[in-house]
Amino acid sequence: MIYDKNPFPQGDADRHALWEMLVHRDIDAFLAQDWSMVADDFAEDRFFGMHAHFLNDADSWRLQFPDVATYRDEWLRQAKETAATEFAEPLRDALFRVTNMRDMDIDGDRAVLHKKFNGSVRKADSTEDRLNWQTLYFCSKLDGRWKITGFVGYMPHPLGR
Repeated sequence: MIYDKNPFPQGDADRHALWEMLVHRDIDAFLAQDWSMVADDFAEDRFFGMHAHFLNDADSWRLQFPDVATYRDEWLRQAKETAATEFAEPLRDALFRVTNMRDMDIDGDRAVLHKKFNGSVRKADSTEDRLNWQTLYFCSKLDGRWKITGFVGYMPHPLGR
């Protein structure tokens, strides 16, 4: 099965572009450990990110990424750590397989996107990495292009259990 195929047709331009940005380009850049591939996807002047720490209690969520640079550093740290891990299956295929971003609320030049990770990736040592969290992304269309303005990430999936 082809997991990296955009589920939104090009005729659904906004959803197609948002999926390309937050799934396709994000996975490819992460695996390449190349922030430059996604750097222009962020609205640097208004971006911030919340870290839910996989907790259901929203009072425990923290403003851990007050700016793009702080998030970039953590993203690159995670990408490097992932690259150092040996997997028993093609990681790119596995990441697309466990990623779902079909729920999008778009109103004019604003969008809220529900990106979910739900599945396992087999490691070379016969263990598995269990990916089971979700992120709410907030995006704005600026100068005709979608940009990430913020997110609440690392929330449990499903929320409330």
